[in-house]
Amino acid sequence: MPDQGRILLVEDDVLIGMMLVDMFEALGLSEPAQATTNEEALALIASEPLAGALVDINLGDEKGWPIADALAAHNIPFAFTTGGGDVIPPAHADRLLVTKPFRIADIEAALETFSGN
Repeated sequence: MPDQGRILLVEDDVLIGMMLVDMFEALGLSEPAQATTNEEALALIASEPLAGALVDINLGDEKGWPIADALAAHNIPFAFTTGGGDVIPPAHADRLLVTKPFRIADIEAALETFSGN
């Protein structure tokens, strides 16, 4: 895992977000930066050094595509998370997709890919 900056966790479901934070703790990682909307995530991307991000595709009534675009523009590695059924835009079709329900091994594997980018 890269140690420059925190991981950004973008998840609009409070319980799933709490579960993911618990997974980070179980993996011995620092607490992630957290956002529940595009606006919050974009503000964090602009203001905080980030080592990577997990971006939920469906954020209430919005999609996480603006977050993906901003992360890519800043060369910050990221993976999408989803409950399924989403079509990834061609610009991000090569990104890792982690599906819900999450398993800690899947989250750990996704985070490990960030250090290879």
